[in-house]
Amino acid sequence: MAQMLTLFHHPFSTSSRFVRLVAGEYGLNLDLVVEKPWERRRDFLMLNPAGTLPVLIENDGPPICGASVIMEYLDETRGYAMGDRRLMPAHAETRAEVRRLVDWFLGKFDAEVVGYLVHEKIFKLEIPRDRGGGEPDSAVLRAARTNIRHHLKYIGWLTATRDWLAGGKLSFADLAAAAALSCVDYLGEVPWEADDTTKAWYGLIKSRPSFRPLLAERILVIPPAATYADLDF
Repeated sequence: MAQMLTLFHHPFSTSSRFVRLVAGEYGLNLDLVVEKPWERRRDFLMLNPAGTLPVLIENDGPPICGASVIMEYLDETRGYAMGDRRLMPAHAETRAEVRRLVDWFLGKFDAEVVGYLVHEKIFKLEIPRDRGGGEPDSAVLRAARTNIRHHLKYIGWLTATRDWLAGGKLSFADLAAAAALSCVDYLGEVPWEADDTTKAWYGLIKSRPSFRPLLAERILVIPPAATYADLDF
């Protein structure tokens, strides 16, 4: 039986982008359903009472909720078949490091940088004013722009001391970091001059075939920054 994978996502959700990159690396086709979690749709809440993204459904199976849970599910069901291209390392210590970094980028980085910028510059355009929409908060934007420099330096340190973020091979950690940065890069909010090693690492990830669908994303009212789809940025 042909496998059908449906992903409830938002194009500028870091966690959603992460799952899409994982699917791309594993050669999986996703049926994408755009979800706006602030609308609190009843049918979506029936799938995930937390009302958060992403949510994956395989065939008629139960909903798999949350990026880290989806990551583990796809690794357990497809990882072994990937051989050397598996995104989860074999050794327990390195696996723990991959999970730590995935949590860092989908949690800490998203909360301190991406969430602020995307909410203020994109989501507020879609959210009704009576639910928190409206003009961007300049104080929030300043905080995000300060925070991102610390994260860029951390990525730079990781890439300067390792071949990839978590060790010697491309892993889920690289895709989580790249997913987060891609949202910010769309908005032209990544100060690439702040860290050359981070920029070089991102260029490698950005050039992978799995990244092409993300680079094609567009919002009608906000065109992407010049660096977004430029592989030689």
